[in-house]
Amino acid sequence: MPESHDGGFPPPDFITDTASLAALCDRLAKERFVTVDTEFLRERTYYPELCVVQLAGTYEVAVIDAQAPGIDLAPLGALLADPAVVKVFHACRQDIEIFLLKFDAVPTPIFDTQIAAMVAGFGDQVGYDALVSALTGGQIDKAHRFSDWSVRPLSVSQIRYAAADVTHLRDVYIRLSERLAREGRADWVAQEMAALADPATYRTEPENAWQRLKLRPGNTRQTALIKAIAAWREREAQRVNVPRGRLIKDEQIPELAALAPRDAAGLTRVRGISQGFAEGKSGQGLLAAIAAIAAIADADLPRAPRNKDPVRPSPSLVSLLKVLLAARAEASDVAPRLIASAEDIDRLAIEDAPDVPCLSGWRLETFGRDALRLIRGEIALTAGGRRVEIVQLPDAGG
Repeated sequence: MPESHDGGFPPPDFITDTASLAALCDRLAKERFVTVDTEFLRERTYYPELCVVQLAGTYEVAVIDAQAPGIDLAPLGALLADPAVVKVFHACRQDIEIFLLKFDAVPTPIFDTQIAAMVAGFGDQVGYDALVSALTGGQIDKAHRFSDWSVRPLSVSQIRYAAADVTHLRDVYIRLSERLAREGRADWVAQEMAALADPATYRTEPENAWQRLKLRPGNTRQTALIKAIAAWREREAQRVNVPRGRLIKDEQIPELAALAPRDAAGLTRVRGISQGFAEGKSGQGLLAAIAAIAAIADADLPRAPRNKDPVRPSPSLVSLLKVLLAARAEASDVAPRLIASAEDIDRLAIEDAPDVPCLSGWRLETFGRDALRLIRGEIALTAGGRRVEIVQLPDAGG
């Protein structure tokens, strides 16, 4: 098993040219796995600005300057696409989003140690620092956690800090893999990786951007305006590559929908919108999006299906299912949130055969089957030995 960098391995390679990167990726392509991390900035842009990529194999660690003049990252893209090499991340969503933007493909195959740790009994969304400490006894240097990684030159201490993340991750992956294999749960993690491999996981469609606002519009036209304004903001933020909140803030969207301004003067009546923005290209685009909805007759506005008598789950049944979930999670040593979401529980309490994740794969065996049996009255829950236990009810079948 490899030691950590502090245990005597040579210092990390610092890669600043394409030839060195290609040679590194050729060597790492012979490995069974490679650990991956990135350093990036997103405060000033819509899309993450990739600054540094860290890679580690069994005995090699490298830090790649992704902003070095003239460097071509294509060899890295080829390595990330190599199906023979597992790409290991911790909490990988932002890293994968970056690589999807850069190479138009999700790395494959992938292994996320945060999800694997949840399967292995380390709790809900365990932090990297805690996982490193628990599995390796190591400590994470936090000195450069808030560095501006776009500033050059990078210091020696920054390079060492960046390299340490993938060095520790290498040891975490090995120990987690051994633990999952002993417990027969490697397939559980493989099932979880399927969602992470889907490019749609990382893309925000402008037409769906309104859903993240969690607003309750007052009428059909307001709903249409909110959807149109949120979609315009998403497209415009992508076009000019600025954070969406730099254009208009979330809280300004319902006010815009309520006022529906028709000109720049009306737009400036919304708190926080300047005259310069209102008269500029972005402001005029926003007004055009609002005008497009204003031109639609009430009868032609899209209407969401309405349920006049919405079915609500029984609070007591939901509570009972949550107790069962907690008990099964405790018995299996798996984070409850990974097994079933609050929405899953609600749908189990309402629907006869809901299409929810907890009724398939390893979740079905861990919780879903017992949840259905509980709903059908075939089992009961009782406290025994200071733990919740499942009791088979008489005449309830096998």
